[in-house]
Amino acid sequence: MKGLSILLGFTLLGYLIGSTLQLPVAGNVVGLILLVVSLFAGWVKLEWIEDTAQFLLRHMMIFFAPIIVGTMMFFGRIGAEWLPIAASLIGATIVVLLVSGGVTERMGRMAEKAKEKTNE
Repeated sequence: MKGLSILLGFTLLGYLIGSTLQLPVAGNVVGLILLVVSLFAGWVKLEWIEDTAQFLLRHMMIFFAPIIVGTMMFFGRIGAEWLPIAASLIGATIVVLLVSGGVTERMGRMAEKAKEKTNE
């Protein structure tokens, strides 16, 4: 129960901050960022939320069911706009792959430099 309270608290705090400051980011994303910062800072212990997070991850499909059913209402619009939707999905996927690859390469180089410095 403690883990669920913490996760819900960060989610609600994120929504509150996002709506109060008129941020262009969804409130749940703000809450997730705050949770990650709190975990790294040691304000929240991983043990407190780990069991709840694992439970939610195991049952994630339950959370997607309403969204999937809701998209059925928009089949007509999706059919009419399939080309821009497909182009956006493909373009976004390519951008994510390129950025992820670039970050991975840069981090690899940084790790090699750090390893060389420790060997000197």
